[in-house]
Amino acid sequence: MFSSKQLTEDQITTIKSWAADGAQLSEIQKKITEEFKISVTYMDTRFAILDLEIELVEEKKDEPAPKVVAMPVPSGKVTVTMDSIAVPGAMVSGTVEFSDGETAVWKLDQTGRPSLDLANPDYEPTQEDIMEFQTQLRALIQSAGL
Repeated sequence: MFSSKQLTEDQITTIKSWAADGAQLSEIQKKITEEFKISVTYMDTRFAILDLEIELVEEKKDEPAPKVVAMPVPSGKVTVTMDSIAVPGAMVSGTVEFSDGETAVWKLDQTGRPSLDLANPDYEPTQEDIMEFQTQLRALIQSAGL
């Protein structure tokens, strides 16, 4: 069985540089076997990395920004958009900007119940803005085929 105590200081320094350069466990295992001529399993490599307190650099995955579908605003007062990826716990979600510039996040849950999370909790949209929001939201959901 392999132990990190079998490694020399130079080998440890080399392994640390591999990890700093972005090598993952399987690559480090392969390099230990090839360059140091030490037969080591994946689990032994993992334990050695832990024993030596080496942090592996995780590859950053670029996640595409969610696309926003905008509905043309007939009245010029209220703007409703739908997220391409719904917020957790919602079937669909998006944002609304009311005629006075106040914003909110809207969502429909799995049962179709709507909710509105206002950026300013003390704000109350006008009845006209609510009606326009509902009209645009209905049209936006229908145009998305939902």
